Amino acid sequence: MGLRINDIVPNFTAETDQGEITFHDWIGDSWAILFSHPKDFTPVCTTEFGAVAQLADEWEKRGTKVIGLSVDGADEHVKWKSDIEGFAGAKAGFPIIADQDLAVSKAFDMLPAEAYLPDGRTAADSASVRSVFIISPDKKVQLIMTYPMSVGRNFAEVLRALDGLQRTWQQPLATPANWTAGQDVIVALGMSTDEAKEKFGDVEVKLPYLRTIKNPA
Repeated sequence: MGLRINDIVPNFTAETDQGEITFHDWIGDSWAILFSHPKDFTPVCTTEFGAVAQLADEWEKRGTKVIGLSVDGADEHVKWKSDIEGFAGAKAGFPIIADQDLAVSKAFDMLPAEAYLPDGRTAADSASVRSVFIISPDKKVQLIMTYPMSVGRNFAEVLRALDGLQRTWQQPLATPANWTAGQDVIVALGMSTDEAKEKFGDVEVKLPYLRTIKNPA
């Protein structure tokens, strides 16, 4: 059975370029984002790590920890970070998990149980290890995005999705298409219009099943 939305994320202990972590302890009471990569010193992944580094202030504003993963060793991660920081012009202060045995990639359902790294392997041998997992403070998966090798991830979209998840988490709300922070949000179908008015104030009924409110604080 694969990892699904609202599943508790696997807990694991692993080496990173910043030392050993136990994942649930590392998350603590924060939101967290794990973003995975099939190999160090690859061009698309270098630009992606750089984008994450450049957004350090945005993750901090949202109380969100970020952590990378690549199926190479911690020593390689340290060397790669030098390239990443030089390219991005920003400090990559987040840890990178060393997943040489593929244990984490398999636990997160990015690779099948029988997967292994052949001699002389390339990034194509672990191509599906290109996912983003957004995790809420209760350690549950809230969003999964998986990208092919040829398309760089849009971390502005990851940030937008995080905003939407934080705005609606544990509330009877949802966000419409193309929503950005500050825009109106949708009342969930499980709440009546009268209940919504009592809880949120003004409710705009656009359709019987599509009701919006001003973005609550």
